[in-house]
Amino acid sequence: MATYGLCWKSSFFPSAGTSLEPLSCRRSFLARRTVVTASVAKDADAIGKPKRFYWNVTGFPFPLGPFLQRKTVRKEVIKDSIWTFEQEQGLGFSSISTNVRMTVIKLKSGGLWVHAPIAPTSECLQLLKELQKPIEYIVLPTFAYEHKVYVGPFSRNFPRAQVWVTPGQWSWPLNLPLEFFGIFSSRTLRDDGSVPWGSEIDYKILSSPEVGIGPYVEVAFFHKKSRTLLMTDAVIYVPERPPEVVSREALLASARNGLAVKLLSKGKEVLDEPVIDNDRNRQKGWERMVLQILFLGPSNLLEPEYSFSQVSKRLIVSPIVKTLVFSKVPEKVRDWIDFITGSWKFRQIIPAHFAAPIRAGPRELRAAFSFIDELLEEEDDDVLSSLRLGFSRLWKNAGSIFSSEDMKTLSSLDEFLVSLRVVKKTVSSKLR
Repeated sequence: MATYGLCWKSSFFPSAGTSLEPLSCRRSFLARRTVVTASVAKDADAIGKPKRFYWNVTGFPFPLGPFLQRKTVRKEVIKDSIWTFEQEQGLGFSSISTNVRMTVIKLKSGGLWVHAPIAPTSECLQLLKELQKPIEYIVLPTFAYEHKVYVGPFSRNFPRAQVWVTPGQWSWPLNLPLEFFGIFSSRTLRDDGSVPWGSEIDYKILSSPEVGIGPYVEVAFFHKKSRTLLMTDAVIYVPERPPEVVSREALLASARNGLAVKLLSKGKEVLDEPVIDNDRNRQKGWERMVLQILFLGPSNLLEPEYSFSQVSKRLIVSPIVKTLVFSKVPEKVRDWIDFITGSWKFRQIIPAHFAAPIRAGPRELRAAFSFIDELLEEEDDDVLSSLRLGFSRLWKNAGSIFSSEDMKTLSSLDEFLVSLRVVKKTVSSKLR
């Protein structure tokens, strides 16, 4: 999940499971069927048809779960203006999961603008239908597989809506066209900002072809009326408690002392204790999930409380995105953040994973990216760079400094990928 233990595979293997992608034809059938069931959602329960059914078995090397059932939770962020729709998204055949979010904004025309579509289950479509507004635009804000895979099935339910995608779309191990993902007649976002909704929603593209085997592409959007910044995977805010859509079964499975816990226990004895369904164990499961998503192999899964406290309840850049992506192209990331924080006076941020909305403005976002200025400190010695670095230090976000022990696995992975020339070398050793 491009928030990123789950996101790492999406960043570098975004069309994962391409050998199974012909199933998009089957998903097309399912998508067409959900249009019918959505219009008779109340009757669907009576005849035993699941409103949350969605069959998804694609994803290389790990498919995205859940495989058959996806609960959708709708929240109204701003009355009659902005809504979020969340579903669970997990790493297949594991207990690791979090939430994935679609954001819907009402335009002045009365139509809806959809950011990062999710699985079009009957329940999801019914919740959209209840807004009683037509969908005019569907936007894919990234290249990442976990967001791209739903655009085709989702858009087929709204044939009159325009589909807009980021530039630089690619897939691995085969670089396949968007049509292979069921995305037809799409339009590409350009740097000139020429889009039909431009008077209401501005955007800025971050495109870095030089990151590794493929470019990292993400687009930030700014809804002017509500002063809301939309991002996909660039920043996150880990909530203390698990999102509503993360299943009880996944949380309890993560709370069990399995192989991963035994390997990452700092040499302490790990007992095979039964896991009772209570708040304490659900919380433990959530903390372990988060650490594995962000660090892949944190220093201690047996006692996750301390490491979890260092990454939760604050605006941060995910360690895996920071290490494998942003540290490779700090100049481009700094320019992107400079534009966002200098041009848009936002007061809240809605990312595609974890908590939202986040009460934060330009100052907090710049603090989360303070590591960029540190990476470039040795290269830049002009007055502007010195002022920028001083500002970053003044408002430094402690959440951007991660434990070196927690970072060991990620740093080793980075070195391995650099040796294979899958990703670029980090510009500075200060990241570690």
